Amino acid sequence: MINSLYLKNFKCFKEEQISIGPLTLLSGLNGTGKSTIIQSLLLLRQSYLQGTLNTSGLVLNGNLISIGTGQDALNQNAEEEEISFTVETSDNYKATWIWEYDKSSEFLKLKNKQNDDAIYRLALFSDSFQYLTAERIGPRTSFKTSQYSVRNHKQLGIRGEYTIHFISVFGDEPIPNESLIHPGTPSRSLKTQIDAWMGTISPGTRLKVTEHDDIDLVSLRYQFLGERDVTNEFRSTNVGFGLTNVLPVITAILASPPGSILLIENPEAHLHPQGQFEMGRLIAKAVNAGVQIILETHSDHVLNGIRVAVKNQEISDKKIKIHFFERSWITEQLSHKVISPKIDKNGRLDRWPEGFFDEWDKSLDQLI
Repeated sequence: MINSLYLKNFKCFKEEQISIGPLTLLSGLNGTGKSTIIQSLLLLRQSYLQGTLNTSGLVLNGNLISIGTGQDALNQNAEEEEISFTVETSDNYKATWIWEYDKSSEFLKLKNKQNDDAIYRLALFSDSFQYLTAERIGPRTSFKTSQYSVRNHKQLGIRGEYTIHFISVFGDEPIPNESLIHPGTPSRSLKTQIDAWMGTISPGTRLKVTEHDDIDLVSLRYQFLGERDVTNEFRSTNVGFGLTNVLPVITAILASPPGSILLIENPEAHLHPQGQFEMGRLIAKAVNAGVQIILETHSDHVLNGIRVAVKNQEISDKKIKIHFFERSWITEQLSHKVISPKIDKNGRLDRWPEGFFDEWDKSLDQLI
């Protein structure tokens, strides 16, 4: 499990150390550095998968993330023409990579490294990893399949584009975390649990997944269970954006065994407040079951779901790190700062920085 991340001269951070917990929540205004934290981890994985991380350098553009060139990667106030990352783990392993700056190159050559090969046993570098970008795939009449990504590596795709194929392949298998079984469900199967947890967002939701082997596509339809009957099947394009958009998030959480790591951007996208709250609780329960989750969110409802989970003892407050990112001008230089409120066992926070999920109170003050 990752315990901390140190970045030097990377994008908006001249130098920054971030404490990473089993559950890490990244918040703040747009453009303040939240995504940079996630991007640094994606660059490490991307370069590792291409076989260059430990031997030759950092791949800035690839299937996971595209930064641009060295000019886009180097902090504008850097005093040295090099970029470095340091990762520390819960097993007391520490790894540092230093890369040479090259303004126009999409590949930064390795200048120096200090690490033990044990660092590569992290879930970050294995198939026990999922990354879901904020720009997830929406409703479609059909969805792509990938035997390589789904069957060989159990990946959903960074946009969740293989989620429906994943459900068609693994839907009958039991979920690995027994504590995530939804109350009152008849089966531990992934498909049953997805239906149940989707039902907390839209009551009665049922998925109908059909695989079309002859054209390498899968289709998704929805039904809704009422008190006495079940509706007809509806295409996902006729049900709205929110259900299909959140489906990869719920699938990733339920399908990930203990020891996995999930990087998730804006799980609340297109969800109503109750759904966002329940998403926060589900995330907390998954973390308590041994999954590490790094979460970027703008939702106070997701935060409150996590806080309530703490108060209800569904997760320990000690497992949660909260970071609020802000920027300011200091001596004519744009500076980025990270403030880290602490949560107690009752779900209360020790401080609320200006701009930290406080717009509701500001709006009420104006209305009153």
